[in-house]
Amino acid sequence: MSYNAFAEFYDGLTGNVEYKDRAEYIEKLIKSFGREAGTTLDLACGTGSLTLELYRRGFDIFGVDASIDMLSEAQQKCSEDEQILFICQKMQRLNLASEIDTCICTLDSINHLTNSKDVKETFKRVAKYLSEGGLFIFDVNTLYKHREVLCDNCFVFDTDEVFCSWQNELDKETDIVNITLDFFIPDENGLYFRETEEFSERAYSDEDLTQWLSEAGLKILAIYDDMSFDEPKPESERKIFVAVNKIGRAV
Repeated sequence: MSYNAFAEFYDGLTGNVEYKDRAEYIEKLIKSFGREAGTTLDLACGTGSLTLELYRRGFDIFGVDASIDMLSEAQQKCSEDEQILFICQKMQRLNLASEIDTCICTLDSINHLTNSKDVKETFKRVAKYLSEGGLFIFDVNTLYKHREVLCDNCFVFDTDEVFCSWQNELDKETDIVNITLDFFIPDENGLYFRETEEFSERAYSDEDLTQWLSEAGLKILAIYDDMSFDEPKPESERKIFVAVNKIGRAV
C-alpha cells in the first residue's frame, strides 16, 4: 500500500509514541551491551521521527522505508543542516552499498510482514549487511495484543487535522489483524471528505522469531518488555528483541 493519507496524518495519530524517550532508550540499550552504535540503519523508518531523534543524539544514521509518501514526510522534517539519507526499499529486499554496525526496526514494522517468508528474508538481509558483532534491535506486537487488544475492536482518533476510524478484524487461525482506516478530512468550508486505507499485521511467536533469526546467523541476546530492561509479561503488548550478528559477511 502507498500510505497516502496515513503518511500525511501519521505523526498526529502517533503522538503518544514519545520518540525522544524511545531514542534515549535505544541509546541506553546499545550501551548496555558494551557497544557503540556506529553506522546505524533505521529499517522501516516511516516518517523519520525516530531517525531524526537519534541523529540529533549524534547517531550516524540513515533510514529505509517502502513508502515514498512516508519518506517524503521524513525528508520535510529535516532542516538544511540535518542531512539524513532516506532510501525507498522494502525490508525483505534490502540492498545496501556497505556494512552497518546497528540496525533498528521499531513500532511493529516486522508485524507488517504477514508472510513468514518475508520475515525470514528480512532477517537474512539484515544479517548480510551487519558487521560481525553488530546489533539488530527490533520490536513486535505480541500475540496477546493481537488476540486481546486489537482483535475485532474499533478505535477512534480525533485531532485538529483529521477524524480517524480504525477498525480491526482478527483472523484467529493466522493471528493476522486486517485493519481499515477511514480518514475524514475537513476542507476550508467545514465539509469532510473520506479516504480509506487498508493493511494487515501479523503476530509471531517468540519461538518462531528466535528460530528465524538463528537461521539467518543472528543470535538472541535479550527479549525485553517495551521500553524497559524487564522480562516480558504474559500481557505485554510489545516486546523488544536484541540480536547479534555471529558471523561477519562480505557485502
